[in-house]
Amino acid sequence: MLPKERVIAALEFHNPDRIPTGEIGIDFALAEQSLGHPTLYRAKWREYAAIWQGRRDEYVESCKRDIVALARKFDHDIVPAFLVPSRYRMPAQPQFISQFKWRMPDGRVYVYSPETQGNAFIVDGPRPESVEEVPDRAVDVDESQFELIQYLVAELGDTHFIVARPPDDGIFPHDAYEMQWLLSSMAERPEVVERVIAVESSHYIEMGKRMLDAGCDAVITHNDVAGRNGPFMSPVMFERFCWPWLKAWADMAHARGKYFFKHTDGNTWKILDLMIAAGVDAWHGIQPSIGMALPELQAQYGGRLCFWGGVDLDTLIAGTEDQVENEVRLAIESSPTEGGLILGAGNAVMVGVGLTNYLEMMRAVRVYQTGRSHAARHAAEASVVRDSAA
Repeated sequence: MLPKERVIAALEFHNPDRIPTGEIGIDFALAEQSLGHPTLYRAKWREYAAIWQGRRDEYVESCKRDIVALARKFDHDIVPAFLVPSRYRMPAQPQFISQFKWRMPDGRVYVYSPETQGNAFIVDGPRPESVEEVPDRAVDVDESQFELIQYLVAELGDTHFIVARPPDDGIFPHDAYEMQWLLSSMAERPEVVERVIAVESSHYIEMGKRMLDAGCDAVITHNDVAGRNGPFMSPVMFERFCWPWLKAWADMAHARGKYFFKHTDGNTWKILDLMIAAGVDAWHGIQPSIGMALPELQAQYGGRLCFWGGVDLDTLIAGTEDQVENEVRLAIESSPTEGGLILGAGNAVMVGVGLTNYLEMMRAVRVYQTGRSHAARHAAEASVVRDSAA
């Protein structure tokens, strides 16, 4: 099977020839270790600085080169793609409040942590009190922003499964509004939050639509809706505020003959049925260490939801090679032979993941899926013999 066929077989529960693999993103630390040169792809502070400084073309070329190189280096079946800054417009410039804290022209304030080297996060933003204070958002995307997608589709689209990553999904927009404000306002001013989510979701669904139409095979949205102890809101609140737009994302993708993936960290047991009912094809963000182990997930949802993950990010960062191998083994042994698993890290491959553990994960995937393939083939051969004897 080609990588694209392998992923589709896993999504459709149609017996892939082996477990497909891939990541939604690999941060610069592992990329540079494995490729042997500097990169601006997911380089966090260096990436932000390059874009603000007008080094757009350098950033885009780095992403093109290194996303393809990483897919080939690790023999991944899935390749992530995203919009890049416009060639024709200068990026919005930050007003620095302190070294790693800044205000953008729209008034939102963001902070970056050089200690964790994760994504910047919002600490101050709009707090509309009425529906009328939430303006519409036009989708202002030009053709130059599809440069990376067009390159990846041309370079790998015939063989690999290209998954689009829009800038946001809108169903719980805590990249644009403070999470505390969103959660408290669900109780205090629900109609305002409904309006915020409708505006944000509609905006990003249109972006996702254009990304799929540019040649991507699936779209994955990435607003977290859960933490270690469960969803950020009750299932009733999730169903009221988030679910209709989660379904709108799935409906949009399916109308194009494409797939819809949802990423969220956290313990999602209480909302997995709602995610399936919305039409989510695959869930990414699996954290075995907080009670989301694949054997239990597959026992309850195998055949209805494809799982993308299998190895906890904490294990990849601080675990031993034996622990990495054990999580791979559990993930593969618990998955149906018909499909339903795409193996990878339980989150983006963040700073802290070393090359040794990542290579061990990929080695273990090949070892255990080979053993399972042999067992499945022998079982099928035995069944043919029994049927012939009968």
